[in-house]
Amino acid sequence: MNERYDKERKVLITSTIPSTIGQFNRDNINILQELGYKVHIAANFKDTNIWDKEQTDHFRKDMRGNQVKCIQIDFSRSPLSIKSHIKSYKRLNYLLKKENYSFIHTHTPIASALVRIAACRQDIKTIYTAHGFHFFKGASIKNWLLYYPVEWLLSFYTEILVTINKEDYWRARKHLHAKRTVYIPGAGVKTDKFLSYGKDKKGKRDELGLSIEDFVIVSVGELNANKNHRVVMEALAKIEYQDIKYVICGEGSKKEELKSLARRLGLEARVFILGYRQDINEILHMSDIFAFPSRREGLGLAAIEAMAAGLPLVTSNIHGINDYSVNGKSGYRCHPDDSDGFAHAITCLYHDPHKRAKMGMYNKKRATKFDIENVSKIMKELYRFAADG
Repeated sequence: MNERYDKERKVLITSTIPSTIGQFNRDNINILQELGYKVHIAANFKDTNIWDKEQTDHFRKDMRGNQVKCIQIDFSRSPLSIKSHIKSYKRLNYLLKKENYSFIHTHTPIASALVRIAACRQDIKTIYTAHGFHFFKGASIKNWLLYYPVEWLLSFYTEILVTINKEDYWRARKHLHAKRTVYIPGAGVKTDKFLSYGKDKKGKRDELGLSIEDFVIVSVGELNANKNHRVVMEALAKIEYQDIKYVICGEGSKKEELKSLARRLGLEARVFILGYRQDINEILHMSDIFAFPSRREGLGLAAIEAMAAGLPLVTSNIHGINDYSVNGKSGYRCHPDDSDGFAHAITCLYHDPHKRAKMGMYNKKRATKFDIENVSKIMKELYRFAADG
């Protein structure tokens, strides 16, 4: 056991934005505390693109109540914000010298790039969880030129590289150079939370302005270009059945653009943009199918939650999603730009309740592979390896 582990017993978790830590790392924090570590988290708590100030403040209060120290670093999500990156790097250097962490678990590309460079200078081991490489089969040349060389170089400074889909895992094993590369089945879903919901379906629909006779499509995710909600709206405009409604849960930079698109397509009465919600389980259980049309996903926690709730999927056919979306079994897969394909898939499920039920049962069973218990067992082993290896 190394000297740093013996003396410090302190770990840093980093991410460009706090929502990544809040959504995907609460169990990791619990594991580290059970192993005897003090946990610090560092992110740009001023970034309100996904969580607003109220949500962020609530998360910080919750973390402090659990003896987790929250550290502000002005990470930027843009690769081109050079001044911000330099400032963040200097702040990281100061932090790592001061705190002397046993190891660091880092997330998101930009924060993780800066962390690994700073950690290398301080001889601190890093675990990097890649929530979906930006370079993948079908990604743009620009993404390959921008992200692949950086990840290739920084992999030499990575103790453990964690991948959450099979395509990323095999590419990392073949082309990158982390000391250890592992696959875990996502960030972990508490599937039992979504298996059932006892409240009245009609009551929930009444609350949201929907009829019990409506056929409801639901999507959950940030309102940005990558989540690609517009293709489902374009598909909806091609479907004649007015009782098919589309519910979108999430916040983001494309909110007003999506509202404008709904007006242009004549969908004001059929598209419901609800913003950030804390009642996702209720909304899933009052819906008929789940749409997940992303252009890029590491895996897609929201879709696996929908599977656990027993919903059929209509998804894009990209890496990450393809780890669990099986055409004809879990639902249907389409090219991210194929609005006709999405329209056809939605219409097929609309007309066939027996198929929806069969797919829903398949999805409930398949979702258990991605349960948090499976992920936590692997993460506990990796944390022990980082300390002792």
